[in-house]
Amino acid sequence: MTDFQMSLIAAGGVFVVGVITYNKWQEYKARKSVERAFASDHDDVLMRSGAEPGAAGEGIERQEPVLDLSAEPPLAPLAPLSPDAGAPFEPTVPAPAPRAAPAASGSASTVGLADALPGAKPDMPPAELAECLVDPLIDCLIPLSLEVPVRGDKILPSLHKLRRVGNKPIHYIGFAVSGDWEPIVHGGVYTKLQAGVQMATRTTALNEIEYSELVTRLHAVADEIGATPEVPDMIEVMSEARTLHRFVAGHDAQLGVNLAANGAPWAISTLIGALENHGFDVRPDGRFAMPDREAGAAGAVLFTLSTNVTLGADSTSRLTLLLDVPCVPPGRDGFGAMIDCAKALTARLDATIVDDGDQPLMDEALAEIKSQVAEFYEEMEASDIPAGSTRALRLFS
Repeated sequence: MTDFQMSLIAAGGVFVVGVITYNKWQEYKARKSVERAFASDHDDVLMRSGAEPGAAGEGIERQEPVLDLSAEPPLAPLAPLSPDAGAPFEPTVPAPAPRAAPAASGSASTVGLADALPGAKPDMPPAELAECLVDPLIDCLIPLSLEVPVRGDKILPSLHKLRRVGNKPIHYIGFAVSGDWEPIVHGGVYTKLQAGVQMATRTTALNEIEYSELVTRLHAVADEIGATPEVPDMIEVMSEARTLHRFVAGHDAQLGVNLAANGAPWAISTLIGALENHGFDVRPDGRFAMPDREAGAAGAVLFTLSTNVTLGADSTSRLTLLLDVPCVPPGRDGFGAMIDCAKALTARLDATIVDDGDQPLMDEALAEIKSQVAEFYEEMEASDIPAGSTRALRLFS
C-alpha cells in the first residue's frame, strides 16, 4: 500500500470522526434548548401579581380572564353559536404602564404597520399602535430581555422569521430609548422587547403543539438577536386561550337577509352595474362589499352581498346581504344600513326581503332583531372587546 493511499485512509478517518462529533454536539445543543424552553423555574409572567422592577410590562398587573357563568347566554337569534359557548367574557384588563406623551401622529415607519393591523388608523400614534399589536387581553405576552440596546434594523430580519404559529399572528414591540413602547421599526433603538402571540382566532384557540413550536422557534430567534425570552407556563396559557376562544365562539354572530326576485332572475351583467352604482365594491371572489367610508380605517366594511351563484353564472334570483356583527362598531349602525340598502334594492330590482326559509321579513321582525343587536353590542362592550374595535377585528378576522 502506497503512502498516498495511507494518507487518503487517514484523512477519511479524520473526516468521519469529525462528522460524528459534530452530530453529537448538535444533539446536545438541541436537548439543552428544549430543556431550557420547558424548564419549571421560569417566572410565570401571565399569572404573577406584579412585574418585577425593570421587567417588560413594568407596573402592569396581570389577572386571568374570568368567564361569568351567571350571566345570560348570548342571543340565540343573532347567529348559530358554538354548543359550548359560555356567557360574556369578563376579563380584568391590566392598566397600561405609564407612557410618555404620544406623538401627534404615527411616523412614516409605523404607517405601514397601521395599515396591516385590522381597524388601525393610518395616523395612530406609535404608543397606541404598540398597545394594539401586543394586547394583554388577547395575546400571550413573552418578554425578551436584552443585555445591551439593539437597533430595529438589526433585529427585524430575525423577528420576521417568526410571524405566525398555525393561524395565530405574532407581533413584537420594543421599549425605545425615548421611554415609550412602540412597534419595532428601522432606525429605532430598544432596551427591552416583548412578543405577543394571539391566543385565539375565529376558528381555533392556541393549542399545545402551536405553543411548543412557538417556544422552540422563539428561542432560536432570541439567540440570533442576543435576547432571553421569559416563557410563561404552558398550562396557564392554554387555559386562558380556551377561555378566550369560548368568548369568540359565543359572539361569532352574522346576520343575513335575502332578496328574492319577484319575477324573472336578474342577469349578472346587469346586476353588477346596478350594485356598483348603489355603492358596492366588487371583490375578486364574486362578493360585493359596502365600504364604511366614515370609519377612518382602510378596508372597513359595513356589510357584504353575495349573488349565491358561481362566477361563471349568467343569472341569479336571490341575493344575500350579510352583516358581520362583531366587526362593525355600534355607532355605524351596520344592521340599519343593511336593511335600508335591502329596501332600496327591492324597489330597484322588484324583489322581496325574505329570511332563509323564504318567509317575508316584516318591519316588526326587523325592529325586534335590531333591538337584539343593540343588546349584543352592550355585551361586547361590557367584556372590554367592543364591536368593531381593533381588538375585536383581530379576534374575528
